[in-house]
Amino acid sequence: MRIKMGMIDTELRITGLLMTVIPKVFFNQSGFRLLNKLQKKMRKPLKTDPIQFTEERIPRKDGSMLRMCLFAPKEAKKSVPGLLWLHGGGYALGAPEQSEMMAKRFVEASDCIIVAPDYRLSNEAPYPAALEDCYETLLWMKNNANELGIRDNQLMVGGDSAGGGLTAALTLYARDKGEVAIAFQMPLYPMLDDRMTSESATDNNAPVWNSKSNFVCWKQYLGELFGDPNVPYYAAPARANDYSNLPPTVTFVGELEPFRDEVIQYVENLRSAGILVDFEIYKGCYHAFEQMCPKARISKKAVAFLADSFTYATENYFAEQDKRSSGDT
Repeated sequence: MRIKMGMIDTELRITGLLMTVIPKVFFNQSGFRLLNKLQKKMRKPLKTDPIQFTEERIPRKDGSMLRMCLFAPKEAKKSVPGLLWLHGGGYALGAPEQSEMMAKRFVEASDCIIVAPDYRLSNEAPYPAALEDCYETLLWMKNNANELGIRDNQLMVGGDSAGGGLTAALTLYARDKGEVAIAFQMPLYPMLDDRMTSESATDNNAPVWNSKSNFVCWKQYLGELFGDPNVPYYAAPARANDYSNLPPTVTFVGELEPFRDEVIQYVENLRSAGILVDFEIYKGCYHAFEQMCPKARISKKAVAFLADSFTYATENYFAEQDKRSSGDT
């Protein structure tokens, strides 16, 4: 799907033009390493007003430590929703700090507590490392709900881009494991399908994320599994055949981005399985447009849609935990 500048929403065009350069220069293995090094060196204390920011660390099974960022209201509250938030970056880039603005919106909307893990990136370890980190974080939230001040019957999961793909994978994984009940999910413009054969994923040259960057990141994330016809659906959720018993969902996607068709299909699969879904497609928009151009009218519309859906979820969606499955780690 070839994208021409005239197809892009007028308020997104200038940024879109600038963002065509980054994938060309940095979206390769050496570029990923460089960008992640720069991000770590340039990491600064978060400007978290009006919310507070803390860090926690928990042991992985291999003995290393998993760092988690926690965002919460300045004034500590009890019995609030708990949101596990997973950052984007093609499974190869990023850190939980980049979700600061998103975290502020959710905290302001519901006084929720957000836990954002610094999951292992694909240049450190391919699938299933990131998913394992996300699941360990989810178990930790469940087992420490009282100490965190969150309701264990309102554990929610969300993420953007690759974080959206991890969200979809995690809800499938948690459903199958039966140790944690998830009340709601927000996989925003998720990265779901390693096959990349849909119209929108083929020969897409859109800003921010295109077919070439998609190929490079899937190849690095899957490692030796890349190209295998039997890639697990926990790695690529579009490969799942059973979407039953998943939580209510909200998502949106840009009309011009590579993930458009796989997100549409994902939504159709959920709805066919009887899952409640709020879904929007935004005309003239490329990947992560609401983060690239937050002041654009269409970005504000998308953010309002997400905030309204999340607020509704905190008031209406609950999932009781099976006390027989402690999920202790």
